[in-house]
Parts: sequence; structure tokens; C-alpha cells
Amino acid sequence: MKILYDHQIFNIQQYGGISRYFSEIINTFHLGTSKYNVTVDFSLRYSDNHYLTNASFSTHKQFMKNRFFKGLRRHFNKKRSQVNIAHSVNALRSGQFDIFHPTYYDTYFLEHIGNKPFVLTIYDMIHELFPGSNHASDKSIERKKELARKAAKIIAISENTKIDIMKFYNIGSDKISTVYLGPPTLSESDLNKHVATTPERFILFVGNRGGYKNFDTFISAITPLLSEDKNLYLICAGGGSFSSDNREVFEKLRVKDKTIQLPVNDDTLACLYSRALAFVFPSLYEGFGLPILEAFTYGCPVLLSNSSSFPEVAGKAGIYFEPTEKDSIRSEVGKILYDKDILNDYKLKGYEQLAKFSWDKTAESTNQVYASILT
Repeated sequence: MKILYDHQIFNIQQYGGISRYFSEIINTFHLGTSKYNVTVDFSLRYSDNHYLTNASFSTHKQFMKNRFFKGLRRHFNKKRSQVNIAHSVNALRSGQFDIFHPTYYDTYFLEHIGNKPFVLTIYDMIHELFPGSNHASDKSIERKKELARKAAKIIAISENTKIDIMKFYNIGSDKISTVYLGPPTLSESDLNKHVATTPERFILFVGNRGGYKNFDTFISAITPLLSEDKNLYLICAGGGSFSSDNREVFEKLRVKDKTIQLPVNDDTLACLYSRALAFVFPSLYEGFGLPILEAFTYGCPVLLSNSSSFPEVAGKAGIYFEPTEKDSIRSEVGKILYDKDILNDYKLKGYEQLAKFSWDKTAESTNQVYASILT
């Protein structure tokens, strides 16, 4: 069977969990065509997405490469989007595919798909649970809901997400299949890049720090630990430079000199996971939580919220706390920082849990979803 994937997420993200997911799944099908009986058609003309850099399944180009002028980014995004949409529309109108799998929630394709079925992957219900988060507009939320109702099948990336879809959209469980993600592959070529600039002892926080990510509660909870141990620091990887609100909180808590923000890519993340005492994920909600598997990959113990999809992903390899209770966060983090036996135990548990996830398993489960539509 032939599956058509479109441009959407690769027009939006240079880095990000959703584009990583689609690049991995498309690549797995592309390399295992005979194994999965899946032929890939990838509709993309231009993108600067990191995960497509060496992708053998794509013939895209970088738009306006090596050209710079005022307003380039705005012009680039608008023109690239127009070209990519036109290319995807042509592929849809050709009808030379069995199933369409859009990579995000734009409804542009509905008027061009004819009677061909499509599969929709829903990654989380953050916008529905936390209105106003991530600058989601009411229009994008409604588009997602419309596509969910019209899709032949829905893929949810965790059981928790499946339950939320059923709750918010009133869709039956038989239409939704849970398909777990695989572990991200981070390069080790840059493993020692930050050795000279990172402290010897640090806790790691990864990604955005606003809203449901629960960062303010987290930093307040661990302030006594940072204050009592002069050699302990918090490194925030990615998520942009500290905001004025972040800095104000640090000043108030008197931990400004104990917090470090680092811009990262896959290479530097590998370094940080491998050197951190522990990775802490205090988020109130995640559809899956790829950083958990990233941490496991590099032997980094994981402390995380006892909510949403986290218990599904981390299993017995996670050390859990109540994300809204500072005492719970501080207690669990404090327990492991000075106990090498506990740290080593959870490092091994992480490796064991990681073995349960692979992109081959993701591809096989996704293939079953496709096949169920055509039988």
C-alpha cells in the first residue's frame, strides 16, 4: 500500500517532537518497504528541518539557501508555505496513493482528497486542557477537532492521550489506536563539547518553561537544595534565554547564580544527559514525553510528575512526585542526589525500560492501523 505524507510539520518546525516522529516513521517505512509492505510518498519541496538533513526518502531543498536580507524570515516562511501547499495539493489530486497521513492539523487537504481515507495522529490534548497555552488559536483547535471526526482512524501516542481524545471529542475507542513512539537518536559526536563549561554537579531541565511545564513550582521546590549545596546547579537546556519573569523569580529565590541556560541541539543534549545527576520533568501534562527516553538512552536517572502519560512511558524506571506539591518534588529530588546506589539502580532501570520502545515497533503498529482501513 502507498502512504502519502504531506509537508505541514516540516514547514513549521526546524526542531521538535512532531517532526522527529514523522521523520523517524517515514524513514523506517522507506528502509523497510518489503517488510512492512508500505511505499512512501513524501510531499515536500522546501524545508530547513534538522531531521531531514540526510533523509534518503526526501528530495526537498532548502529554500533561498545562502541568501540574506531584511525580512528574509517572514518572506521565506510565506513563500515556502505557498510552494509546499501547492505541491501537496497536486499529490492529493493525483490520487496516486491509498492512504493520506497529514503531519499536522491544517484542513487544506479536505477539498482535494476525494474519497481517499486519511489517518490523523494526535499527540496530546494540551490546547484543550490548558486553553491559551502555546499560543493555540480557537481556529487551530477547531481544525483538529474537525479532522479527528472525519479521519478513518486516529493514532494516539499514549493511552492517556487516547482517553483525552474520547473525552473531549466524544469519539469511540474503536476508532483510536495507541501507538507509542521510539527513542530519539542523539548524536554522540559532540559528547564532550560542554564539559569545560558545565558544572560538575547539576540537575537537568529540558525545553520550554511556561504554563503547564510547571517550571516556577519546580524551581521554588528545589531552591533549598541549590542553596544548601554550593556545588549543585540547575541547567535549563533549550527553551530560549531566561525571560524577565524567570530572572525575577531567580532573584526573589536567590538562586540566580545557580541557574544556567544553554541553547542546545541533539549533540549537546547528549552531553548534558550523560553528565547530569538527574533529569527532572515536572510538567503537568505531556502526550508522551520523548525527553524521558532521551534521558534513559544516556543513563540519566529520571524524576517526573505522576500524571498524564508519564507512568506509561517511564514505568518502574521513573522516580515520581506530585507536581503541584513542592515538598514532594524537593523530597524526591533530594533523595537521589547524594546516593550513588539509587542513581546507579535507576540508570539500569532506565536502560531496561528503554528496550520496550523502538521505531520498528512504532512502524509495525502504524502499519496495522493502515492495513485495518484497507481490509
